[in-house]
Amino acid sequence: MVFRRLTRWAIALPVVLALAGLSGCGSGESATTSASASASASAGGGAKEVTVFAAASLTGTFTELGKAFEAAHPGTTVRFNFGSSSTLAQQIGQGAPADVFAAASPATMKTVTDASLAASPATFVRNKLQIAVPADNPAKVDELKDLTDAKVKVALCAEQVPCGAAAVKALDAAGLKVTPVTLEQDVKATLTKVELGEVDAALVYKTDVIASAGKVTGIEFPEADQAINDYPIATLTKAPAGEAAQQFVDLVLSQQGKDVLTKAGFETP
Repeated sequence: MVFRRLTRWAIALPVVLALAGLSGCGSGESATTSASASASASAGGGAKEVTVFAAASLTGTFTELGKAFEAAHPGTTVRFNFGSSSTLAQQIGQGAPADVFAAASPATMKTVTDASLAASPATFVRNKLQIAVPADNPAKVDELKDLTDAKVKVALCAEQVPCGAAAVKALDAAGLKVTPVTLEQDVKATLTKVELGEVDAALVYKTDVIASAGKVTGIEFPEADQAINDYPIATLTKAPAGEAAQQFVDLVLSQQGKDVLTKAGFETP
């Protein structure tokens, strides 16, 4: 009797192990495919990744260009880290793994090039500020000086980030002083305050107003022309995906890249 039980287990065990192997492959993937992938990975194969650190104001356009890049380079994945340019530059300086840096100002790019972490950045677009107000504009803001009214709740970017530095330049050019109720760490967070109705107005980029798709209204003002931000892009000297990183930069600088960016409201340098 014991012999028969052992015999049955001896026959069943390979089947159980085979089923376990198949279940470990995940949905829709065969054991052969999994084994091949493992062998490829162990041999140094597998899909390449390009990691792009980019200013928050580039979120929409770079996401679109990332998809185009992946379509043109099968097997390559583009991963983004969007945020304040100054924060991204700090992360790069601290050794964060990245291949490409696209900043919203030359000053933030300079902190990276001065540390010999990037070379030969190229300016690919320009951007300027608008006053963003809720669609119904409850505070009846019409021009920049309206932001000096103590009754108008204003959001600005923090001065150390490019959109905040541009706001300071514009207000200085107009000879105005504005006391914001909040200072945000990037332009997307600043715009969100307007979209949620938490403030009556904010100084953000024209491109972010357009990207809001009607959630806010943009008001132009002449002093914005004196606070235009140039956007530089560069591959990083320690980029793990060196060749692919340069190819992504080439896409941004190409006519295809320019078309995507200008459609979003960016200006050519």
